[in-house]
Amino acid sequence: MQLNIQHLDLTQIAESGQCFRWRRLDDDAHVTYIIPSFGPEGHSFDPLVISDMGAGDFRLSCSKADYDRYWSDYLDMSTDYDEVGRRILDSGDEHSIDSYRLGEGIRILRQDTWEMIITFLISQNNNIKRITASVGRLCERHFGGRSEDTDAVMASVPFPRPEEFDTELLSDRTLGLGYRASYIYDVVRSFRDNPKIPEELGQMSYEDAYDTLLRFAGIGPKVANCICLFGLHHIEAFPIDTHVKQLLEKYYKNGFPYEYYEGIAGIVQQYLFYYELKNK
Repeated sequence: MQLNIQHLDLTQIAESGQCFRWRRLDDDAHVTYIIPSFGPEGHSFDPLVISDMGAGDFRLSCSKADYDRYWSDYLDMSTDYDEVGRRILDSGDEHSIDSYRLGEGIRILRQDTWEMIITFLISQNNNIKRITASVGRLCERHFGGRSEDTDAVMASVPFPRPEEFDTELLSDRTLGLGYRASYIYDVVRSFRDNPKIPEELGQMSYEDAYDTLLRFAGIGPKVANCICLFGLHHIEAFPIDTHVKQLLEKYYKNGFPYEYYEGIAGIVQQYLFYYELKNK
């Protein structure tokens, strides 16, 4: 199927630090990515191959039924990104305006809560390249991946659910998990003991979800906010890592205007974060 989707740049999203399992496919004519299936139903529907055809047109490999059921929500089609852009451009906040103009193709994906908990535990004191490698190896080892497998093959590998998670793999140093392995082990056990945790988190307010996440070993304020933003779609969450802390000190010496961006601060954070990554 083919759709016109504004405010969607596949490369910007892939490089924005919110998703770590997208794979770029070789395509001389178009920017093309394969996006793995996700969530508890991840075993039962196909990955999405999506190509940028230009002028906001995208070719998607899924059926209309699967788009309506899975991918429309995943791509956050219910958020009015035109309105987000208007609020930023009317703000008088020059740095946010510059950041928006550079990265306005970024959307906040509605990703699986469980996957976001594990991937953002891995993200601590880490960079996007290493996080992506660790997450990829983790999935491959769980489901028998081979070194000769193509990106397209590996993108069809699901993310291991708590009940099938092989905790013995966490001792494999080639995964690059380091001290984070013990945190992952603890959270896997917690989710096995109480499989309703993701559902419960999904029903909580941002504040309650944030406080609940902080109770898990290894989850501090930055990781909790990342999970709230990318796994629970609380777009008021504003994760502060090293990059964001530095940009706040550089561009917002009198404080960031959180009140002006009430309800969309997390989207603005992604534009700011992406701007920093591209201008390092």
